[in-house]
Amino acid sequence: LGHESRYCRLRSFSKSRKSNCINEEQQFKELEALEVDGQKVEVPQPLSWYPEELAWHTNLSRKILRKSPQLERFHQFLVSETESGNISRQEAVSMIPPLLLSVQPHHKILDMCAAPGSKTTQLIEMLHADMNVPFPEGFVIANDVDNKRCYLLVHQAKRLSSPCIMVVNHDASSIPRLQMDVDGRKEILFYDRILCDVPCSGDGTMRKNIDVWKKWTTLNSLQLHGLQLRIATRGAEQLAEGGRMVYSTCSLNPIEDEAVIASLLEKSEGALELADVSAELPGLKWMPGLTQWKVMTRDGQWFADWDEVPHSRHTQIRPTMFPPKDPEKLQAMHLERCLRILPHHQNTGGFFVAVLVKKSPMLWNKRQPKVQGRSAETRDPTQSSPAEPAEERPGDSPDLDGQSASGTEDPEAIQAAENSRDGRNRKDGVCGPPPSKRMKLFGFKEDPFVFIPEDDPLFPPIEKFYALDPSFPKKNLLTRTTEGKKRQLYMVSKELRNVLLNNSERMKVINTGIKVWCRNNSGEDFDCAFRLAQEGIYTLYPFINSRIINVSMEDVKILLTQENPFLRKLSSETYNQAKDLVKGSVVLKYEPDPAKPEALQCPIVLCGWRGKTSIRTFVPKNERLHYLRMMGLEVLGEKKKEGVARTDESTAGAQQPEDEASEEQRTGEVDSPAACDPAGPEPPR
Repeated sequence: LGHESRYCRLRSFSKSRKSNCINEEQQFKELEALEVDGQKVEVPQPLSWYPEELAWHTNLSRKILRKSPQLERFHQFLVSETESGNISRQEAVSMIPPLLLSVQPHHKILDMCAAPGSKTTQLIEMLHADMNVPFPEGFVIANDVDNKRCYLLVHQAKRLSSPCIMVVNHDASSIPRLQMDVDGRKEILFYDRILCDVPCSGDGTMRKNIDVWKKWTTLNSLQLHGLQLRIATRGAEQLAEGGRMVYSTCSLNPIEDEAVIASLLEKSEGALELADVSAELPGLKWMPGLTQWKVMTRDGQWFADWDEVPHSRHTQIRPTMFPPKDPEKLQAMHLERCLRILPHHQNTGGFFVAVLVKKSPMLWNKRQPKVQGRSAETRDPTQSSPAEPAEERPGDSPDLDGQSASGTEDPEAIQAAENSRDGRNRKDGVCGPPPSKRMKLFGFKEDPFVFIPEDDPLFPPIEKFYALDPSFPKKNLLTRTTEGKKRQLYMVSKELRNVLLNNSERMKVINTGIKVWCRNNSGEDFDCAFRLAQEGIYTLYPFINSRIINVSMEDVKILLTQENPFLRKLSSETYNQAKDLVKGSVVLKYEPDPAKPEALQCPIVLCGWRGKTSIRTFVPKNERLHYLRMMGLEVLGEKKKEGVARTDESTAGAQQPEDEASEEQRTGEVDSPAACDPAGPEPPR
């Protein structure tokens, strides 16, 4: 099923739910007595090797799960909780690479080939391990070369509502080197953790993906090997010293696995080493990596050594596909530290994982920084080609790897390079899409990211209306338009703001940030033109000091099951808090009472609207169902029963911004048709 957490906040929800609420256990007991098509239903079990029992698996087929009336309630639970971000449904072994990255909340993470995004969501959860910190110091930059798949990635990441995720669209083998402003000087961004889950032939997925049987040939791995090696090399270049990179495939072919790792280790000459992670996931069964293998052509011809390959095959077979000849060098690589997970080990798909640690800068990155204009040699030699012009590769920065890690680069030289690359003056705080001359754009042209200036007249009314704390990071607010009314306000973490402002010419950003405020159609009639968005309420709530209504559990049930309940329907305590508030957006906060152990024991924060005589909630459908489940209520089939509210935010009536749907489509916040089936197979990655 995947990991049941929406970072730590909903992980706490899960633990509370197990102890005192609806209980998956109760649902599992009901499943235990069921028989479907004459087959006894097997109760879901926790994966023995996943920490804290946060991953569970079931042997129910997708067909049985969807079609059986007996399993309708369980299926509805899976679908709506997945859409809410509380559960991710994923192949079990594909959850291993993020676990082996050992992510901490302060880490800067790059996911090089991220779509469709299941592993990215795991990384986001790990960043938010402390639920009391709305803005972790770290962030995730999730990249994919396929523009359409980037929007699927946006959909997946949006479920977790994090201000620390950025989705970009680049070829991973030449992903640009980014810069950050550190104490007033430009430094190259090195990542603490890199996930290199490369495109592969997918032969490890043969059990679930029937097409692999028809399409697989040995030629697949021969064609992919070069790309995989280039991606892994580019990742190693951008890894910080002491950082960890995980290389993984869902293939068992050594040409795509050990051959890539051996070649990367050989060219790094000691800068990289394979980490021994055998004790990091107790209970996981695996085989050690291979140290000897042969290469086979499409017509069945085998080669054990590069010297045996005829000249006519040199374009198809490369020297890097073979194991090193020198036995001492081969032994020093410790290829046996790679993990080969075979399908019969624990009833999963096949997978290959290697964990690399960077000991020192890569050899070809140790030279002094050179600036465009003073020297033509500004590019990374591993990416250059005699056929290419001598000027800098579009989107890449001066080659300062190995220098900026210690802060020894020349800020003036970098600034000169910046000025030479940026021929136009752009407004401060505006991060536009890369110009077409510098980068070939595919797919939709994204709207620019515009940070709200400190003196913008738009913000003071918001600040006053919600009594925002002085510590509120207003510099991190942005919009996606340079003209007309600002319909949506988004927020990013301080570190992502730094990345955006310093790299607008280098990268194509598909989406970033979390929506925190939406404009009302008739907002000018109220004291504040912007209402709160449920998507960002848990990030925003710690800074809000006004318009907070504390509600009881019974109040929450009424608010979530009725369209526009009158104030008098709520408890007297809630009524007394709300009666004197002016019309507009409010925060509805439920705090658990330890003296009442039978009640829900985890906090809930909802966005609401104080009308003339009533209060309503602005909560998406599946999140509403999630909260109701936690309180022991089940809305089977999501049917509109009498007295049950319409649950989608799109029913928000006059308070909903008229342009909101089109705005989300333009900014990449649109549900992909492919994302409608959360149980769909993950493409080979």
